[in-house]
Amino acid sequence: MEKTQILSEINEIFKDVLDNDEILINEATKASDIDEWDSLSHIQLVVAIEKYFKIKFSSSEIREWKDVGEMIKSIQSK
Repeated sequence: MEKTQILSEINEIFKDVLDNDEILINEATKASDIDEWDSLSHIQLVVAIEKYFKIKFSSSEIREWKDVGEMIKSIQSK
């Protein structure tokens, strides 16, 4: 799957989980860039992404993510 398609799809997940239709993420987006993205919502985002793409991430994989681009790389590797 292409990065742009994955980005578009996880952007919709972010909007839904964070309950904010104004969110527009890119590969460089970090948690500190979005007010609603805290530790609890991070877990909710991971679960929603895993469910949507029918994949599982390891906890070490998740801890290594610094931005959305790294999330996308993990999705592509599955």
